[in-house]
Amino acid sequence: MNDRLPHEKGFHVSWDQLHRDARALAWRLDGKGPDNGAWKAIVGITRGGMVPAAIVARELNVRVIDTISVKGYNHQTQSEPVVIKAPQADLMGDGTGILIVDDLVDSGRTLELVRRLYPNAHFATVYAKPKGREQVDTFITEVSQDTWIFFPWDMALQYVQPYRGTD
Repeated sequence: MNDRLPHEKGFHVSWDQLHRDARALAWRLDGKGPDNGAWKAIVGITRGGMVPAAIVARELNVRVIDTISVKGYNHQTQSEPVVIKAPQADLMGDGTGILIVDDLVDSGRTLELVRRLYPNAHFATVYAKPKGREQVDTFITEVSQDTWIFFPWDMALQYVQPYRGTD
């Protein structure tokens, strides 16, 4: 039995680390698009995929960016994923030439849903957990299934009292 809370086996990702990892993802994807190596568009899965998608788009010089909103979490509890905002239909087709980016694949349920909608898209995440890895075509870092990733947009810097006094 695991008595740990999600934050007790945490992987804290800083803005700087996320930027480096998203750039590494872009470099791995460079030249892999179906149109002489280029991608037709990038679709970020909101909310977590928006920052990596923007970085990848900048690095690969892709100007067409859209989003798909999939709700699959309620705070830290997974639920059945549902699309609450789809990308532009005439852009997407079956996904050919589309790069779909997310921050993390966890169980794989979100990407499984999006892959059913756009079976020919290329799916890339910055981080991957073992249960969801088969849903991802390209990723940078794998973490264990029981690790909770703390992304920089979920964190805040704050003052911490010194250990020995205040003078």
